[in-house]
Amino acid sequence: MATAAESGDYTQGVDPELALKYAIQHMQGNRVEIVEGVIQGGSGEVRTPTWDHERAAERIRYQITERVRELGCITGSGNLDLPRSPNWYVPDLAVVPEELAAGAAALVPDQTLLIVEVTSETNAETDRIVKRRRYAEYGAPLYLLVDRMTREVTLFSEPGQLGYQAVDGPHPFGTPVALPEPFGITLDTDGL
Repeated sequence: MATAAESGDYTQGVDPELALKYAIQHMQGNRVEIVEGVIQGGSGEVRTPTWDHERAAERIRYQITERVRELGCITGSGNLDLPRSPNWYVPDLAVVPEELAAGAAALVPDQTLLIVEVTSETNAETDRIVKRRRYAEYGAPLYLLVDRMTREVTLFSEPGQLGYQAVDGPHPFGTPVALPEPFGITLDTDGL
């Protein structure tokens, strides 16, 4: 049976969530996201991260790379879908099992092992509040917030519908932060 889009029959309506997510996957631009129903990024809005922002994300990536490989995972900033919501995120860094990444256009937060967001002046509140709440709701096991505005790092774990149940931090930059299993490593946050 043909879908409404295939047949041109829209009398039954169009699923707005699917239409919105389809549209952003076909937009030109860098890091197009939907945050609470609002499209952010794309060719009409420049959101290219600063080099300082990229440097902070890369410092985390360097420290976890060996363990990520041992776990059979990869790191990246690929698409994360939050089904049944008007949200589609592109994290600064996520760790996902390699077998899930193969051929995937998007994953969901509970398929990650770790999500890292690095704040910028334009997105700090989104990373601190909205994404933290949504990542917990969608089961991301670990969410590391690198807040460049306050110069602090916070690790959230034990996700649930009401948010993360465990919070380690905020810690000032320079404080070692332990990533629990399956990582079992300590991050050097000096110089973030």
